[in-house]
Amino acid sequence: MTYKALKDKDSVSARTLLHEAIPLTGTIVSGTYSDNNIKNYSHAMFQSVYDYPYLSSSANHIFDITVGIDTRSSLYSSVTSQQSKKKNIYNQMAQVLMGYDATGSVQRFDEDGDLIAGGNKINEAIIVPFSRLLSKDEIKKETFELTLGVSASYSSPFGNTITISDINAASEYRANSPAGEYGILYATASNQELNTASTHTASVNGSIYWYAGLLFYQAGIMVLSSSVFGSQLNTAGIGAASLQYNAGLEDINAALTGSQISASANDFRHRIKNVQFNNTTELNSSIYFCRIHHNEFNYSSNPTYVENSKIRVKNRSTDDPVSYITTVGLYNDSNELMAVAKLSEPLKKTPSTEYTLRVRLDY
Repeated sequence: MTYKALKDKDSVSARTLLHEAIPLTGTIVSGTYSDNNIKNYSHAMFQSVYDYPYLSSSANHIFDITVGIDTRSSLYSSVTSQQSKKKNIYNQMAQVLMGYDATGSVQRFDEDGDLIAGGNKINEAIIVPFSRLLSKDEIKKETFELTLGVSASYSSPFGNTITISDINAASEYRANSPAGEYGILYATASNQELNTASTHTASVNGSIYWYAGLLFYQAGIMVLSSSVFGSQLNTAGIGAASLQYNAGLEDINAALTGSQISASANDFRHRIKNVQFNNTTELNSSIYFCRIHHNEFNYSSNPTYVENSKIRVKNRSTDDPVSYITTVGLYNDSNELMAVAKLSEPLKKTPSTEYTLRVRLDY
């Protein structure tokens, strides 16, 4: 066995991002399995959604749904169901995703992500953490799209729809979160579903979009403003004044204050038509360039290389030595074998040939 020390210039680190398209249709979320793929818990703080009846061994957890309301919300004093739990969920998620301000107070979810300027806050939020199985290392920026039914009728919600996406996020994401990077979610519609009198809008690439929430890429969490079912909608037959958000035909505000979290999660699922995004798997690699010069590795230390004190591959003393390279081993400073790379076929090595073997170690 022959060894050669690698120098600093013989190795380089690389990063490869692999993406996978994740489509979630509304029929999986609500309807296909008659809610047998929906799991509620005794603590009643969130609801879990699976891609198959959750008691099945083949079921995969895809996301959770919960609701949070900040104490500074105008609705908070009217909350009659699970008030403390809705407050605690908001504080917990805001603490993890937004962090603290200079006074030590938990930052609220900010509509446009500009924490210094203040601006409008998201005080009532529908929060959807996607499972790590789907989001992997992170959600790819500018690939997220959520289609919601916003028809006034609870029984037929998809006559009117809005599309929520993280448009322009590849260059306009925010990095002021302890949980990593996040983008602004904007709502748009092809018809007159959105409120043209709303002041909660932004111009993106010359078009008007309505603020809808935040998407935390590395955490894989969507924070959706409840206003997408209320003040952001066109009140002429579709919006806050007439949208029957739940089976009790209440509007979004009445549902958030009077319903349990599991009921609000059911109502939200009922209006999901489609969710899609690309996930990201980060593949880190160390690449080693094993350089074999003309005067190296021309002999083998294998005992079978020699017979009767003569090199097997030489018929005459003037013949060039010949060896065959089949394996590359990577050793640490203590001469301990750390990794092995096998060649697809032996490489013939003579004093007249040189090679550079590229060994890639992924982790």
